[in-house]
Order: sequence, then structure tokens, then C-alpha cells
Amino acid sequence: MSSGTHVSHPVPTKAQTEPSDALWGVVSLLLGLLVAILGFFALMMWIDAHNAKDAANRAAASVSGSDGMAGMPGMAAGTDAPASSGLQSYAGAAPANADALAAAHKPFPADLPAAPAGSIANVNLALTDITVQIAPGVKYSAWAWAGGAPGPVIHVRQGQLVKITLTNKGAIPHSVDFHAARVAPDKAFGDVMPGKSVSYTFRANDAGVFMYHCGTKPVLMHIANGMYGAIVVEPRPGVLPKADRNYVLVASEWYLSSDGLGSSAQFDMAKAHARQPDWMTFNGYSGQYVKHPLVAKPGELVRFWVVDAGPSLDTDFHIVGTILNTAYPFGDMNPRDALRNVQTVTVPAGGAGVFDVKIDKPGLYPFVSHAFAAVDEGQVGLLNVGNVHGAMSH
Repeated sequence: MSSGTHVSHPVPTKAQTEPSDALWGVVSLLLGLLVAILGFFALMMWIDAHNAKDAANRAAASVSGSDGMAGMPGMAAGTDAPASSGLQSYAGAAPANADALAAAHKPFPADLPAAPAGSIANVNLALTDITVQIAPGVKYSAWAWAGGAPGPVIHVRQGQLVKITLTNKGAIPHSVDFHAARVAPDKAFGDVMPGKSVSYTFRANDAGVFMYHCGTKPVLMHIANGMYGAIVVEPRPGVLPKADRNYVLVASEWYLSSDGLGSSAQFDMAKAHARQPDWMTFNGYSGQYVKHPLVAKPGELVRFWVVDAGPSLDTDFHIVGTILNTAYPFGDMNPRDALRNVQTVTVPAGGAGVFDVKIDKPGLYPFVSHAFAAVDEGQVGLLNVGNVHGAMSH
């Protein structure tokens, strides 16, 4: 081809340019939609955050208007659940006469009752719907036992045959599951209809302290409503040193739909799922062993049988001012597995622990869950060694 030859390039036809134009049109449309969607979600996130902040402020104003429990050691005024949860807390809610109510309250008997004689221990339990007090002036509509929550402390000897008779006096089906039992749960732990009774037996071959509770679905709700208790299976003679005092503590959580100061509060499933209790207690009532301390003499061996009924949070058992001389974690009563001279031991939800302490110096010794949010919500008591007078400021 000579240098003077002109080369012409073909001009694209309309048919050839249409696909390219259409593609760019589709891309532009998708980009526009993406920008619009991102803008919409950004707007929704801002609105949610703004609403959560407003809800938290309203909750804070509501709770701060109620009197706190400043007169009770370890008890804080009402606070709110995290704003991000959107759940209002009633922790620390109390009437003006809370201190007088706490003093007048009859504490749950923490002393270990005697074990029945003979080869068979007959245990009769009645489930019922009952209004209980879980803190001074705070009422709660519970599904519980005839005597409230927790259920009666059961004490049997290792090797005894335990015969359980459960009577359902409530409005819905219930059951009872014993952690101390080695039985087929589908045979023994079945639902009992209202007005009906059921009996079953198990051999208490495993020593320790165990939880019992309603196992009817939803189990979370049944336990949180007060359907739990403790059974102590005392080891055979000679396994443990003799204790001068035996106390049983059942830790638990309460999730409230209201403050319970006017009408009775009820169970709040959203708080229970979020694990944000309003109150945490030993033996069902906030700080009851502060106004009514457990007692011991200097040099006595005091044994604490501790169950954590949960339903969801652990208890980190600790006695302020001393060391746990011997700890049997998880309720394992084999002395070879025991821990010596430890400060704090975790008791898991649904589990237990046994703790021996000997205190020589008179004084007031708080026992707590060392997860201190639990203390502020009521899981605290005092061991008065030597009948001393005064109050705790710790």
C-alpha cells in the first residue's frame, strides 16, 4: 500500500452502539439504587440511636425518682440497663420505709434442717401461684412453692431412698427435676397437670448439695419465677470434719416487668434473654442476711452449702475478711479433690459448691458474689462472728 493511500475507518452503526449505551444505563441505575439504599439505612440507624437515647433518658428519670437502698450495705440506688438494650432496670427500687420493712422481714431459714431418720426420706412438695416479696416493698407474682421461693431445703443422708411427691396447685403444668437423681427424666420429670400429683423415687448415692427445679418448658421462665430449691445429700460419717454451723444459700436472679412497688411485678422474658436481672438474691430476698445476719462463734467451723439456681448467671462466692479454709468446688465432696485456702470460687448456674471457713476474730464478715453488680442487686449477707454490734460500711 502506498503512502498516499487513504484508509477509512467504519463508522459504528446504531445497532452497534445500543448495547454499550444500555449497559451504562443499567450500571448508572444500579449505582443510584445503591446510594439510595445506603442513605436509607444510615437514616434508620440515626433514628434508632436517637430513640434509644430518649428511652434511656426517660428510664433514668423514672428510676432516679424512687428511693435507693443506701441504708443497706452493698445496695445501690436504681440504675438503668444499657441504653443499647432498650430495657428499663428496676434495680434498687424501694419505698420510703424500705429500711423498716427490711428489719421487719422474716428471713428465709438458712440453717440446714435435720435429715430424716430411717432408710426412706419422704419429701412432699406443693407448687402454687403466689405473690412473694423479693426486696423491701417489692412484690412479685411468682410460680413457686407453698412457702415461696426458694423451695424448702431438703436434707438427706447418702444412700437414703428419696421419695418425692409433687402436687401441682398452680394454674398450668409443672414438674420437678432433681439434679441429685440418676433417673430417666422422661419417666420421673414429666409434667404434672393442675390439681394432680405424682410420686417417684431415687437413691441419693451422690453426696453434695444439688439444685432441684421445675423442668417444664420454657424452663428459663419456670426457674426465674421461683421454682427452684436445694437438696443436701450429707456424706457418710467420717468423710468431712464435723461442722459447728451449717448454712444453705440458694443464689438466683429476678427479671421484673415493673418495679413491684404498687402492683406485683411479673416475669420479663426480654430481660431474661438479655441476662439483665433487676435483683439477685440469696434465698429469694435482697440483702436479707444484712439486717438479719447469720451467726457463729469465734473458732467455729462454719460450712456453707451454696447452690446457684440461676437461671443464667454464675455466683462467685467470697467471704470478705477471711479465706475459705476448704472449698469443695461443684459440690464434689471427695476430700482429695478439695481446694485449700482460696479466696473466691465460682458456683455455676445449675451447680453448687461447699465451703468451710473458721474465723477466730469477732466481727461482721460479708459473704457475697464477688461479681459486684450482683452485690448491688442484693446478693449479699453478713456472718456475725462473736455477736458483735454495729453495721458494715464495706
